[in-house]
Amino acid sequence: MTVTDDWSVLDDLLGVEAEPDIVTGVGDLAFYGRCSTEDNQDPETSLGWQSGNASKLVEPLGGRIVANYFDVGQSRSVPWERREQASQLLRDLRNPNRGWSGIVLGEGTRCFFGNQFSLTAPKLAHAKVQLWVPELGGVYDPLNASHKMLMSVLGGMSESERQHVQARVRAAMDAQVLSEGRFQGGRAPYGYKVVDGGEHPNPRKAQEGYRLRIMVLDDFAAAIVERIFELYLAGLGDRAIARRLNADGVPCPSAHTPRQNRHRLADGWQSSTVKAILDNPRYTGYAFFGRWERTEMLLDPEDVAAGVVTRFRRADQSRIVRSRRPAHPAIVSVETFTQAALRRRSRAAGGRRGQSKLERSGRPTTKVYPMKGHLRCTICGRKFESAPRKHAMYYRCPSRTLAPGSPALASHPPTVYLPESAVMEPLNEWIAQVFSPEYRQETIAQLLDAGEDTSASVRTQQAEARASEAQTKIRRYTASIEAGVDPTILVDALNAAQAELSAARAELANLPQVVTLDAEAIATMVDQLGAMAAALNAAEPQDLADLYEALRLDLKYDAEQDLIEVTARPTLRVNSARVRGGT
Repeated sequence: MTVTDDWSVLDDLLGVEAEPDIVTGVGDLAFYGRCSTEDNQDPETSLGWQSGNASKLVEPLGGRIVANYFDVGQSRSVPWERREQASQLLRDLRNPNRGWSGIVLGEGTRCFFGNQFSLTAPKLAHAKVQLWVPELGGVYDPLNASHKMLMSVLGGMSESERQHVQARVRAAMDAQVLSEGRFQGGRAPYGYKVVDGGEHPNPRKAQEGYRLRIMVLDDFAAAIVERIFELYLAGLGDRAIARRLNADGVPCPSAHTPRQNRHRLADGWQSSTVKAILDNPRYTGYAFFGRWERTEMLLDPEDVAAGVVTRFRRADQSRIVRSRRPAHPAIVSVETFTQAALRRRSRAAGGRRGQSKLERSGRPTTKVYPMKGHLRCTICGRKFESAPRKHAMYYRCPSRTLAPGSPALASHPPTVYLPESAVMEPLNEWIAQVFSPEYRQETIAQLLDAGEDTSASVRTQQAEARASEAQTKIRRYTASIEAGVDPTILVDALNAAQAELSAARAELANLPQVVTLDAEAIATMVDQLGAMAAALNAAEPQDLADLYEALRLDLKYDAEQDLIEVTARPTLRVNSARVRGGT
């Protein structure tokens, strides 16, 4: 029986001269490849083309891939020992029954970075394992100086390529923020939410279905952010604000938006949460980018071969980019944010003494201090702090907590002490006198004059007018989009109108419903207080504290003259506020 060589016949027909037979015997090999991240690359596709490169290199020589090691989501800067699959490959080198005698790479620049090859090659040589590299066109020869030089060049090229990609991406993102104020992804700050902003401006991405993302106000959270800035500028510190929000039952950011805060415990407001909000300039409506940056640090300074780890650090001010125009609705004005920032910087400059910049606020205590929060020092303007002693109760204002360079230091005694008993008895006598039958008519007349206040109704009308105007703008912009106007042109205007509407609604929601008391109601209140005032000196401390709060007492102590100026502003309006729960 005659055996026909089909390849010889075909070569004769095509006029191709056959090459001599190639010596085979490469044997079974292990494949190694790497895909940087699942977000930027498709791991399955990346594995396909890299394993294809490896197969094209070794299969004509009789090689066969019998094991696959493929790292996904591992940066090339991470040494092999810290990559999941690469470290497994190195461990399998020590196994004599591993089932393969060599390694073939998908692409050298993806697998090695910097000096990683010089640290890995000795381990392969010790295990007598050959390394097949596509860029070399074959197997790596440790005795070939050109091969060593080329592998070093590949590591340098890999490092340079990574740095160039990082620089180009950062430059492009900086330009987008600077000129367009474009949202660059990530979690929206508390007070905002991310919504669909229309078709992506990049035509290719738009064809692939990508959509532009923009930030709009989260009405509830935005009102809380505004409240935090107001409380801080009113003198409260980060911890005091956090305690106030927790006491009021306000959900913390991780409880308000748990989907984007899965890494948080949702265990209430913390001082660090308040600090992050007060330090975030994006609440001004402008886009900021690059406030934090990834920094690579040596895992072990004593072992450079261990590689680096990535940490987020505050970036240098020269690296921060701000949009030229507002990019999203503002929650606080630039002036308000600047005032808060200056206050924080002033406090930080004084260290612990900088706490004097903040009001002493309500920490939970077991003892009741009736005049707490009502007594101020005329020299520095700060509230006195309670100073309990074994024999008596005092209120004090120490100068050591004043910020360095404060003008008050020139005339402020080291510590101003004021015994509670020296104030309580005269104060209670004054209250009893003001609300006594002898001064009844005069007190009622003064309270009626103080109660004439129409500011709330005026503010309500103004807020309603702003809300109506903003709704009109939104309807007009929406109609323009439906008529065919490019949505990206109207993004800024639509965001501004939405911000105006949200601000007006928040103001309307927080305005008290004012019911002014008439003369008869005020007379009843005066008679009740008059009857109470007769027994003030024998009252419980908590009852006194409640009374002083209702009278809105303001006591200013002049240490030089040993004199207290007392002002009372009793609440003459019934404020209706929404609370949690109901009946």
